[in-house]
Amino acid sequence: MTRFLLALVLTTTLAGCGFHLRNKLMLPADAAAVKVVSTAPYSELVKLLRRGLQASGAVIADADSVDDSTDGVPVAQLQVVSERWGDLPIAIDAQGRAQEYSLRYAVIFVFRREDGSVLVPQQVIELSRDYVSPPTDATGTTTEREILADELRREMSASILRRIDSVVRAEMEHGRLPAKPGEPAVAPAQPVDPPKGN
Repeated sequence: MTRFLLALVLTTTLAGCGFHLRNKLMLPADAAAVKVVSTAPYSELVKLLRRGLQASGAVIADADSVDDSTDGVPVAQLQVVSERWGDLPIAIDAQGRAQEYSLRYAVIFVFRREDGSVLVPQQVIELSRDYVSPPTDATGTTTEREILADELRREMSASILRRIDSVVRAEMEHGRLPAKPGEPAVAPAQPVDPPKGN
């Protein structure tokens, strides 16, 4: 009984912190390597994206290389075009001071194939979390905001990888990407003409 309760508490805790078991990320079968590039190459989001791609079996190319290849082999590229943060006041106290905020996080990204063509078009993902900020407790507010920011980065990384995954799966279903290395793409089924009458 004790083991059951412990397992139940652990499962509830994992669900509460945003951890969910998901299918493995689907990448183009012919993708030799993926390079994550950004105007802020050492940002936490870039690190999370690299880890997520690596955990899905992708080879991570060196982001410091001057061209879009690794040892002369072209690589796919996940480009983080921009990251933006904002704090929007959503509640004020009797003195007109903001006491509750909405932390906003927006990222623009694009994913390109090895030949430079666009696989996932440039798009934006926006996330937000609300937090209370009593004007008299700046220290506690800073800590809560940092925790929320870390949570938003993790969620943003997962959201970007899910977008890539959904596009790749859709391309495969429509026969525009091979299902396995070395296999041709499956052509869409052709309509069958009805038999002609005598």
